Amino acid sequence: MARVGTGARALTAAVLATLLGAALAGCSSTGGLRAEKRAAQAASGHAAVNTPRMTFAMVTHSGDGDTFWDIVQNGAEQAAVKDNVKFLYAHNEEGKEQAQLVQSYIDQKVDGLIVTLAKPDAMKAVVKRAEKAGIPVITVNSGSAESKKFGALTHVGQDETIAGEAVGDELNKRGRKKALCVLHEQGNVGHEQRCDGAAKTFDGKLEKIYVEGTNMPDVQSSIEAKLQSDHGIDTVLTLGAPFADTAAQAADQAGSNAEIDTFDLNPKVAAGLQDGTLGFAVDQQPYLQGYEAVDLLWLQRYNADVLGGGRPVLTGPQIVTKDDARKLAAFAKRGTR
Repeated sequence: MARVGTGARALTAAVLATLLGAALAGCSSTGGLRAEKRAAQAASGHAAVNTPRMTFAMVTHSGDGDTFWDIVQNGAEQAAVKDNVKFLYAHNEEGKEQAQLVQSYIDQKVDGLIVTLAKPDAMKAVVKRAEKAGIPVITVNSGSAESKKFGALTHVGQDETIAGEAVGDELNKRGRKKALCVLHEQGNVGHEQRCDGAAKTFDGKLEKIYVEGTNMPDVQSSIEAKLQSDHGIDTVLTLGAPFADTAAQAADQAGSNAEIDTFDLNPKVAAGLQDGTLGFAVDQQPYLQGYEAVDLLWLQRYNADVLGGGRPVLTGPQIVTKDDARKLAAFAKRGTR
């Protein structure tokens, strides 16, 4: 038998290794390649699934110009593209009008509904009508306590009381003594829960002030007047990102050194955290609320899946400080945090 030289043996081994590697890759990486293909399809605006086209509608309690809900929509729209879903969106800050919008989508026989329950009493009947019509409902952002009772599949968002308690704990760590909690939407149960939760764990005193959130000059003048009349206030807590900058301006005009803290993120809040204008923010990941709501509806329609076992799927709270802001600023700028 002829002897095989060292060079020939090395070449043979290399060829065998290449063939074996290719074979293994063909067997073991199929899932990875498929996942990459699905991700590429979604990123390019094409569905990543071949399920029948569905229509989902989201109706929120948002007022006009609230950037928080832009982020929620961004998440929902991204998931809708991936899941081959036609996504519809409507909003009204008044509970009665919000319920009417939901009813209009029930009449259109959409395949799934996503709603907020900031004013649960106004929404109870229409959510039950959707359930009776065979349309699955997921609640997001507000109404975690009422979601299951009203017949929704699950709730996606943060527990507002727990989020408020986290704020109280953070204020204690910062040595704060007196806080002003600014409620910009009267009748919103989630906002009340945030302030009440903070008051529960805060060792100092917390006072509420109600302002007209759709009128920023009024918001600023109300906070400014309060700071001028009570120099003991060392913290102003706003319940939405757009109000943090207004509160900072009010403090400046009032000559107050009160720290401004807020719920939610946007590019201005991220910048304010970085430059020290703001102390901390409470992030509930609105992009995730929109994305997961659409995804969970699709999973329910396609595979009868229900995530959470009947309990809320929590997306927050996360306390964001100056140390975190630099990393999140780019995400906030693109509209996903």
